[in-house]
Amino acid sequence: MNEPSKIVVRPGAPDDAAALGSLGELLVVLHHAFDPSRFIAPGPGTKQGYGRYLASALAREDVIVLVAEENSVVLGYAYAGLEGADWMALRGPAGVIYDLVVASERRREGIGRRLLDAAVDALAARGAEMIVLSTATNNETAQRLFAAAGFRATMLEMTRNLP
Repeated sequence: MNEPSKIVVRPGAPDDAAALGSLGELLVVLHHAFDPSRFIAPGPGTKQGYGRYLASALAREDVIVLVAEENSVVLGYAYAGLEGADWMALRGPAGVIYDLVVASERRREGIGRRLLDAAVDALAARGAEMIVLSTATNNETAQRLFAAAGFRATMLEMTRNLP
């Protein structure tokens, strides 16, 4: 019999900044590889900058940062928030999932789904009646995860680079 998972999903803490930064850098690298003319390139300060940014968001009441950890090692995180009506997006108030990332070597173990479900639950507990997210068009793995969790495609971003 397999031993039960020791993975815990919990609120992020300031001490998670370095791990969040490493995972955030992974997100930047992945997206830049998808489309280097659309997504920013990672640089020498990406890891530290991303970690500082997410750690600073922890104190905001309208933001949720959750981490998945096992044996005190952070394996992934979800970053979400509550937003008011957005005329540009043609939507009312909503919960928004900004980031969902799992360490490369731990993908396809259900960690992303656990983080996604926890983020949805946390947003719903704070009053969200609708949750939106965006995903890179090339990120078919993430799209399958989101569809399996009940999300549907509603918008498509298009980019044109100018000379």
